[in-house]
Amino acid sequence: MKQRVGLDSALTVLAPVVWGSTYLVTTQLLPPDRPLLAAAVRALPGGLILTLAGRQLPQGHWWWRILVLGALNIGVFFYLLFVAAYHLPGGVAALVGSVQPVFVLLLSALLLRTAIRGWQVWACVLGTAGVGMLVLGPEAGLDTIGVVAGLGGAVCMASGIVLTKHWGRPPGVGLLTFTGWQLAAGGLLIAPVTLLGEGLPDRVTWTNLAGFAYLSLVGALLAYAVWFRGIERLPALTVSLLGFASPLAATILGFLFLREGLTLIQGAGAVAVVTAVLLAQRSTAREARVARGAAGPSPGSTGAAGPSAGTTGVRPGGPVAAGAATTAAPPGGPATAGTPTAAGTERPDGPTATAPTHPLPPPEAGPAHPAPPTTEAGTRPAAHSPRQTTEGEQS
Repeated sequence: MKQRVGLDSALTVLAPVVWGSTYLVTTQLLPPDRPLLAAAVRALPGGLILTLAGRQLPQGHWWWRILVLGALNIGVFFYLLFVAAYHLPGGVAALVGSVQPVFVLLLSALLLRTAIRGWQVWACVLGTAGVGMLVLGPEAGLDTIGVVAGLGGAVCMASGIVLTKHWGRPPGVGLLTFTGWQLAAGGLLIAPVTLLGEGLPDRVTWTNLAGFAYLSLVGALLAYAVWFRGIERLPALTVSLLGFASPLAATILGFLFLREGLTLIQGAGAVAVVTAVLLAQRSTAREARVARGAAGPSPGSTGAAGPSAGTTGVRPGGPVAAGAATTAAPPGGPATAGTPTAAGTERPDGPTATAPTHPLPPPEAGPAHPAPPTTEAGTRPAAHSPRQTTEGEQS
């Protein structure tokens, strides 16, 4: 169980790592001031490719569900993400977006009925603090439009994660086809707005085309397929906490390609982010083991109160008081509580006790009689035939 959770987490975290390169690609490769165009081109081509390859379309109520998921996970989220990237330094945009797990935590409690646990709160706080140490610097500035867009994008993505977990995937639909539906729906939602609000650029360079191709094929098609797989296999909050790897990847890429320096505070932030991610992964594995063990013993097993727990040597419901050992009486004699059986042993498994050597004669046919009253505290004489006499009567 732990190995499976670790493998799913390691594969899912690749999506935020790829998304961490969005800030670098947007500022270095794409045309300036084109957030809608960047969002549409990122989503639509990959979505159409996957939808055509799957040769399936949504059915019934899944039409409006795909529109909702496509808007939250792709269309509206992409637009707000690029607005934040254009109006804020990359670090500030990443910090604003890092509050997403808090929204996932609250929405999961409302829609998925999951309890809010202490480790989840600490992981959110630790991860957000780590992102702040990673990306904030003295030159970081705030822009109202950028901050609002970043918060809106976090709310959209959190809602998309929880609803994807809540609704699941249509039966018989593959993961890549499901991913393609959402990418295509999100791209189609913002394509008309792109043409009306921004229009097409006057000139597109090979550098721009390379940036668009990377965002569409790698940043959307492959990354979202991995991301939706993780949502299916992991708790919603765990998936969201893995998103902290995005600003960590952005910081490392900035150091490698943009010659941005790394400080001790950023190093401490990186440690905090990694700790939050590992805390989510380990806690998820532990809770999965606990839930698996809470399913109870396997069918057919017996507990302390099961049929093998008694030591009376009689059938359940017999006349002997609970806890008292019995013997089979020889012909003409009463049964005495607490003495060995005729076979010489006292069987602890009650219903399968060895029959006595001289069984009692069967009683005469007649109406059933209740068990005789208890003679002493805690004991009751064994049932005997109505024709049976005591030793005193025989004498």
